[in-house]
Amino acid sequence: MTAKTHLQRTLTGVTALTLVLGLSACGGSRGAGAEEGSNEGARIGVAMPTQQSERWIADGENVKAQLEELGYEVDLQYANDDIPTQISQIENMINGGAKALVIASIDGTTLTSVLDTAESQDIPVIAYDRLINESDTVDYYTTFDNYEVGVQQGTSLLTGLGILDENGEPTGEKGPFNVELFAGSPDDNNATFFWNGAMDTLKPYLDDGTLNVPSGQTDFEQAAILRWLPDTAQDRMEDLITVGGGEQLDGVLSPYDGLSIGIISALRSGGYAKDELPVVTGQDAEVGSVKSIVNDEQYSTIFKDVRELGERAVVMVDSLMKGEEPEVNDEETYDNGVKVVPAYLLESQIVTKDNYQEVLVDSGYYEASELE
Repeated sequence: MTAKTHLQRTLTGVTALTLVLGLSACGGSRGAGAEEGSNEGARIGVAMPTQQSERWIADGENVKAQLEELGYEVDLQYANDDIPTQISQIENMINGGAKALVIASIDGTTLTSVLDTAESQDIPVIAYDRLINESDTVDYYTTFDNYEVGVQQGTSLLTGLGILDENGEPTGEKGPFNVELFAGSPDDNNATFFWNGAMDTLKPYLDDGTLNVPSGQTDFEQAAILRWLPDTAQDRMEDLITVGGGEQLDGVLSPYDGLSIGIISALRSGGYAKDELPVVTGQDAEVGSVKSIVNDEQYSTIFKDVRELGERAVVMVDSLMKGEEPEVNDEETYDNGVKVVPAYLLESQIVTKDNYQEVLVDSGYYEASELE
């Protein structure tokens, strides 16, 4: 889906955002002392990691559109997965008079110094979907329940293999099934949540032999794909096919659609016919992967409605600019190494060929024509 399409859809109902703003001011966060109206038309910095993924393009445009609808000026920047570029962009936002920062970090451990500058100027910081680590200057975090996303990925792999039925109940199928495991980027805090959720779900079946990993690579460090790059995933899958000694794979745990596309390309070039492809999972419901699901290549993806995520970030910014305390629903889970960051968690959903029409098309997220 193009960013323009997401943008047009997001604008529908945006004016209703002010009806769902967070809790009344109770002090304790930067920005919460502002007088109502004093930040009207304020400049907001929005830092996104890359334009190489359609998901991040849509996120940036959604947040920008909704903030502008509420009268804010927005400085939206993409760093194309280059850490020094993102740091420079955030510095420029601060120097340019930003009153709040919304940051989806490339590496959640590299922003401490620039965020100290933000703190010195009383600029609140909202971490967007990726937690900012090792910094006490990040004020709030909005994301999905990332551990649950991992659980859903593991569950969909088990369902695709027939180990669980559509209700998540064991079928009695014992396999054994050969599977390989992929993880996300080690510099993305979410990647470990996805991995832990998936592995906690799969562990009983790995322990009892229902699942077998031919390569023996079952550690996060072995499975991780730096920067979530599809080409890197494709290269690793090609290597795993070789390491596996020709054993037919039944499933592949993939934490992201971009990786799934690379994995499937490696499988096809490695001799797997379309009707022989293993069960391959994913995340983000990107157009290419949804088409792949419809065409019986990729089995599943995890849908995270970024319209809701963008809306929540905007609600947080608007609350802060009005001197109010943003609403959160989790104050325990996300310890960034220095503090537990107050968070608002959203829900995600497993998507397969059986329900993509209802979840993605009927909801207005995609037009049916986009998935043909």
